[in-house]
Amino acid sequence: MKIKKYLQGIIIGSALVAVLTACNSGDKSGSSTASDDSDVRKVKVAYDQASKPMSWLDDDGNPTGYDVEVMKLVDELLPQYEFEYIGTTSDDLLIGVEQGKFQAGVKNAFWTEERTAKFIFPEEFLGLSSAGLLLKKENEHIKTLADFASAGFSLAPIAANNAQYTIIEEYNNEFPDNKVNLVAGDAFTVDVVQWVIEGRAEGGVAIEGHFEKQVSDVDSPYHNLKDEVVYNEFDVIKTWPLFNKKEQEFADAYDKAIKQIKDDKKTSELSKEFYGKDLFEVLDSVNR
Repeated sequence: MKIKKYLQGIIIGSALVAVLTACNSGDKSGSSTASDDSDVRKVKVAYDQASKPMSWLDDDGNPTGYDVEVMKLVDELLPQYEFEYIGTTSDDLLIGVEQGKFQAGVKNAFWTEERTAKFIFPEEFLGLSSAGLLLKKENEHIKTLADFASAGFSLAPIAANNAQYTIIEEYNNEFPDNKVNLVAGDAFTVDVVQWVIEGRAEGGVAIEGHFEKQVSDVDSPYHNLKDEVVYNEFDVIKTWPLFNKKEQEFADAYDKAIKQIKDDKKTSELSKEFYGKDLFEVLDSVNR
């Protein structure tokens, strides 16, 4: 009887050892997987899906554009992050990044003092954008904001939270004796082409990339007006990704990656691809 109990004890003990060994082995495997997963942080990067050629949703439903493609290169250099691109509107992007719905966002964003209170601007800018005046062909002699102001022309309204508004406001503050008539609009963006063609304003602030996709390109919606309107550049401006205020570590990681990308001239290549020219060639003359 004692021998039988002894043998049963050995069998039960061996079984327990086998079970515990298997459990421990499973735990180690699981903890390794969890550790691997925890090393990669998924972040949501919003983009303005209607801002061609800076960012948009292509015919196959994929995010693309200068801003998006640069961020894809950043993602490749940051194995600790996995980017999820979320297409949205310009307004929703600003609100979403500020509130933490998105960790970062790209929308051909200009730097403004007001925005520094809401977002982290990294050390390194993302790209460059040409800003200019959209005018009727008959007014193509108007080359600068000073020319526009001196002519007493009216400007299409710009939303006060749009950085284009800040650009004109800065000019007015610098030249108080020759101000552009600046009116704050209700919508973040207005159809500047329509405003000018219909005579509701003599001109409007436009981004060259938008002008190309709205007017110059053969398949653009206003290509029939290509001989009636002109675009006159008055400045080239740095553009930035916007980071949520709690994402300093993410912004720092971006800085290291984008510097390498610029050093490799990949931003110049993408500028040529999406804008038709290398805007980085005029970087030395960019003041903003």
